[in-house]
Amino acid sequence: MADRTLVLLKPDTLQRGLAGRIISRLEDRGMQIVGMKLMQMDMDLAKQHYAEHVEKGFFKGLSSFMTSSPIIAMAIEGNNAAAAVRACMGETDPQKSLPGTIRGDMAQDLGRNLIHGSDSPESAAREIAIFFKPEELLSYERDTQRWITEA
Repeated sequence: MADRTLVLLKPDTLQRGLAGRIISRLEDRGMQIVGMKLMQMDMDLAKQHYAEHVEKGFFKGLSSFMTSSPIIAMAIEGNNAAAAVRACMGETDPQKSLPGTIRGDMAQDLGRNLIHGSDSPESAAREIAIFFKPEELLSYERDTQRWITEA
């Protein structure tokens, strides 16, 4: 069953020029982009998105990093989207991520791990609503065969 999840390409993704490669991996996995924007996260948005971490010791460093440079926010649709994206991402700690995952192949360390993906369908619904208005999300059918037969 198709559902949606939030993906954030973090500042290190943009700083290292890896956005296209990461988006391609998600699309190769069968995920469909239904919303996307380049944006600068501010502290209010960081506090809203990472609400469960605000009181934790690592929040200051996390929020400083996430507000340091633009990010790309994406709403992704696909079968079991949250689980599929997280499997494609790999473990939070790149040192524990398997080769073939985004983090296993490209991330440098725990604090600079390139990508965020919602951890469940429930979290995805909450997180997508933080970054996107309903009218910013587009549903569409992929019809790649039509373009081939019409050419």
